[in-house]
Amino acid sequence: MKNMADTVLITGASQGIGKATSLLFASKGYDVVLVARQIDRLESVAQQIKDKGRNAWAISADVRDAEQVNSMVREALACCGSIDVLINNAGIYSLGQVEQYTLEVWHQIIDTNLWGYIHTIHALLSHFLERGKGTIVNVGSIGGKIPIAYQVPYTTSKYAVTGLTESLHSELSDKGIRVCGVHPNFIKTDLMERAIFLGKDGQEVQQRRELVKKAVQSPVLENPEDVAKAIWQAVKHPKAEIMVGSANLSQASYRLFPGLMDWIFKKTFGMKDNA
Repeated sequence: MKNMADTVLITGASQGIGKATSLLFASKGYDVVLVARQIDRLESVAQQIKDKGRNAWAISADVRDAEQVNSMVREALACCGSIDVLINNAGIYSLGQVEQYTLEVWHQIIDTNLWGYIHTIHALLSHFLERGKGTIVNVGSIGGKIPIAYQVPYTTSKYAVTGLTESLHSELSDKGIRVCGVHPNFIKTDLMERAIFLGKDGQEVQQRRELVKKAVQSPVLENPEDVAKAIWQAVKHPKAEIMVGSANLSQASYRLFPGLMDWIFKKTFGMKDNA
């Protein structure tokens, strides 16, 4: 039976932003449905939440698969009765020359970063509409606000998430459903684990990998907990959009100096392409 606590469902909850957000919401009194592919990691996070005195349900699902998502949502609703907040966070990063991407890799990125969000929203929307309330937070990226060379499939997916979020906000706000986009910059997280790096040869692939590895260790960048706090603010103090920390500077810089920023991105990520 559903208790008095609100429940949040979080995708990509086994690590990084998803894990930090799960723990934060649990500390704020929420029960949490944790979704990702690796059940052992999910169960570890679930135990941490239970240690805080909250309920947690770990459900393995690949968000790219609509049937798995539908089954996951049915299981979640059976466990907790109702869901108040959906946080779409599962994603995959990529870096490389656009001509090197196979259609298979394009699909891997788009199916995770965009269709994964669409699948969960589609599966939960009728539940929110029947209740006349609900909150959807889509974790986007600075790559969904400004164009970044050598990240074409990734930025394509994130621009689509921005459009998805803004149009949902426009349509659903009068129906009691709040929709917000949260856009971080690069953050200090373990995105490297599932990131896709491409290059003309093995050396260039390794150079791109090392570049991003060093970038995410920068003291200027935020950590997963910073993004989790922004997501919490999006839920408790509804806004259509939140730019997280240094993402504000990146967006402002591009608006003022688009040519310069394009040059910097090409120089930074181009490697041998610009040699």
